[in-house]
Amino acid sequence: MKKIFSGIKPSGDLTLGNYIGAITNFIKLQHEYECYFCVVDLHAITVPQIKLELKKRIKDIAAFYIACGIDPNKSTIFIQSEVHAHTELSWILECNTYIGELNRMTQYKDKANKVGTDGLSSGFYTYPVLMASDILLYDSDLVPVGEDQKQHVELTRDIATRFNNKHGDTFTIPEHLIPKVGARIMDLQEPTKKMSKSENDKGCILLLDEANIIRKKIMSAKTDSEMKIKYDVLNKPGISNLLSIFSIITKKSINSLENEFKNCNYGEFKKALANELINIIHPIQQKYENIRTSRELDEILDEGAKKANYLANKKVRKVKKRLGLLR
Repeated sequence: MKKIFSGIKPSGDLTLGNYIGAITNFIKLQHEYECYFCVVDLHAITVPQIKLELKKRIKDIAAFYIACGIDPNKSTIFIQSEVHAHTELSWILECNTYIGELNRMTQYKDKANKVGTDGLSSGFYTYPVLMASDILLYDSDLVPVGEDQKQHVELTRDIATRFNNKHGDTFTIPEHLIPKVGARIMDLQEPTKKMSKSENDKGCILLLDEANIIRKKIMSAKTDSEMKIKYDVLNKPGISNLLSIFSIITKKSINSLENEFKNCNYGEFKKALANELINIIHPIQQKYENIRTSRELDEILDEGAKKANYLANKKVRKVKKRLGLLR
């Protein structure tokens, strides 16, 4: 069975974008692949974090994995920092990665252009190599990512190929896996930008939002003046984003939704979407509350860390042997 690795960074509360763009895809994949789903907490500390908030969010995400439908009997769920091989391999791979490659990383270039480099941590600069380590430790064949993360998988492939050519066959060369629909859910207020969490932001729906908050955010979502429910990302990004969300959560095609609501106005369409979202999110919230406060969550994470450590340490020993680092 082919292997998959993916993870979510605990740098903010989980949003509808995380659920649709990542977790729903994880749920499908676990039935077809050997899956490793990680809370990538080490990636969160490339920028300053508040200790207690970070500690809470790490377990929140793990609980949401399970509440949303990831089965710990089918998938390995663990916390990145509890598997030390991630950082050990990352240093080795940094020594096999070129500065020019890291300089070309889009997220680094964008951040450096906006704020300069004086305030950026070296971890922010090199985290794509840590991401490569995450993937390569488990011989991942496929990596589910959004379009904005495709470049990181390409770097992973380059690093792995270079290492294999120098030191012999060591790493599986992974492929990226981008969902055809819903890979990137956009902001409700700025539908040309990816949905993400920020304070007092009406543009994102959090998985812990109450029903009245969800309804209010959907009803105030930016659309356009045409009042025609049609999928057209270039000219109608707002309504196109809402159609994408509706399509994914109901498993109805975009065309069928266009036909279903062709005689409706935006308000009627938004009301129907809000109802569908509440019907999906409310049961998840109930399951989340149950698992978050139970001993079962720690037991699942302990078992996941045990399995991940076994495989990751085995891979690191192989890498060190290739390099002559073992006696």
